[in-house]
Amino acid sequence: MSVQVTRVVVHLVERYAELGVPVVPPHRQAVAAAVLKMADEGTDGALDMLYATGAELGALLTGRALQALGCTPADIQGYGKAALVGTGVPLEYGAALLHPRLGKAVRECLPGATTIMPSVTKRGAAGACLDIPTHGIADMWSFDHFDTVSLSVPDSPEPDEVLVAIALAERGRPLARVRPG
Repeated sequence: MSVQVTRVVVHLVERYAELGVPVVPPHRQAVAAAVLKMADEGTDGALDMLYATGAELGALLTGRALQALGCTPADIQGYGKAALVGTGVPLEYGAALLHPRLGKAVRECLPGATTIMPSVTKRGAAGACLDIPTHGIADMWSFDHFDTVSLSVPDSPEPDEVLVAIALAERGRPLARVRPG
C-alpha cells in the first residue's frame, strides 16, 4: 500500500453571534484536513503503515490548525478528529489513520491534553459533509466543550481517497449553559 497526501485544506470558523446574542470573545474553531490518495496493493502491512501515517498527520494538521487560529497550543480547550473515506476505500483504513496514533500525536502538541479525542469515520462521496465532534482536551466530561464543527470539500474524497481531519477550538460552545442533571 502507498499513501500520497494530495492536498491540505484549512477551515476557520469565527462565530460573533449565536441566535442574535453577541459572542465575546468570538468562538473560534479550526479544521485542518489532509486528502490522501490510497493505492492498495493488498499487502498485510497496510494497517501498520496507516498507523504511522496517522501519527505524521496528527502533528502536521495540528500545526496547520494552530496557524489558522493564530494562537498558542496552550490556548486550545477542545478537539476532535474524523475521517471521510471514499466509496472504494475500506472504512477500516479511515479508522487506522485515526487510531491509535493520530490522537497521541495531537496530544503531544497541546499542553494539558490528556483525554481521548472524540472521532467519527464515515463513507461519502466528494463534497459530503463531515461533522467532527469535539470535547475538552483535559476533561472529556466538560459539557461546555461538547460541540461539532463541519467540513465539506467539494472535490474530496474521490473513490480512492480518504479525507482525514482534526478540529481545534479555543473554548467551549458559545453561550454554553448545560449542566449535569
